[in-house]
Amino acid sequence: MVAEIICVGTELLLGDILNSNSQFLAKELASLGIPHYYQTVVGDNPDRLKQVLEIAVGRSQLLLFTGGLGPTPDDLTVETIADYFGVPLIEKPEIIADIEQKFAQRGRTMSPSNR
Repeated sequence: MVAEIICVGTELLLGDILNSNSQFLAKELASLGIPHYYQTVVGDNPDRLKQVLEIAVGRSQLLLFTGGLGPTPDDLTVETIADYFGVPLIEKPEIIADIEQKFAQRGRTMSPSNR
């Protein structure tokens, strides 16, 4: 099995934040003995993310995504991946409750856009 790391976020491309997630994931894959030969960074753009997916599914069996999951309107990673693979998004109440609890532990309320 070969893995591939796909990092999503325009802020990564602009250099606004350091891409430390890919470094962490690469080390973890190596410690598990799972080879990975590619890391891709793509901005928050559904069409470009689908292009990255088209290439990645042809060369890797395990795709690891990081980023693009925030509550802002440009974070369409989950919807884009589901659309690419033709699978519906399903909301699970127990997972929503767990996330809401984590927000509450930090003294915050989860906004509807986090769903």
